[in-house]
Amino acid sequence: MVSNAVTFTGRDGIRLAGRLERPTDRCIATAVFAHCFTCGKDIAAAARIARALAKRGVAVLRFDFAGLGESDGEFAGSDFSSEVDDLWHAADYLRATIDAPSILIGHSLGGAAVLAAAHGIPETRAVATIGAPADPAHIEHLLGSARDRVEAEGSAVVSIAGRPFTFRRSFLDDIRGQRQRERIANLRCALLVMHSPRDEVVELRNARQIYDAAPHPKSFVSLDGADHLLTDSAQATYVADVLTAWVGRYLDPPAGR
Repeated sequence: MVSNAVTFTGRDGIRLAGRLERPTDRCIATAVFAHCFTCGKDIAAAARIARALAKRGVAVLRFDFAGLGESDGEFAGSDFSSEVDDLWHAADYLRATIDAPSILIGHSLGGAAVLAAAHGIPETRAVATIGAPADPAHIEHLLGSARDRVEAEGSAVVSIAGRPFTFRRSFLDDIRGQRQRERIANLRCALLVMHSPRDEVVELRNARQIYDAAPHPKSFVSLDGADHLLTDSAQATYVADVLTAWVGRYLDPPAGR
């Protein structure tokens, strides 16, 4: 596989930074990977999964949402809707440079984002979520007692994983106004829901809610023993193996077959 740093333009002309993993041989599909909340494209799980898929013939673009990692923009000015918009711009970039993504993969809140973005990427044939919340509003609990300050004062700084992030009232309004169940019910592609029974950040019941709301074809895979961030490299490799085998059913066979 070949790994290259790339940049593309997001909403309002913001520069988004990504990394594109490509197979050295024939590319059988193209995918976008959306990282977890306040994480970034270089989190270990995202890198491991993208590289494993590339070695199996799938080109994967992972990128930092606006205001995170190496991307421009201000986190305080972002929300769930802007992340969905960033995904559409990522798809536009791939459509113009390689091929439109037929696979969308999302980890944690990134999983909720790809479910919301799928309808705006008509080439999508398969969506996979990993430890995703059924409703974006689920992440309100991460704000803890600061949520009341955000609502009362308009904004507040919240420490998540030891890093400060500024949240505005508009962020809460945005996640509370998402019609996520309706989007899931109207998916027009295959769905794979992957979740760990021991996930303490996004409880397992979220996987059941996503699965029950979605039409067929759909599948569920239990990530036994995994934590929310898939910090065990063996778990990330397992996710990549399952993803590769599963998406193969929804891709066009190579020419000549």
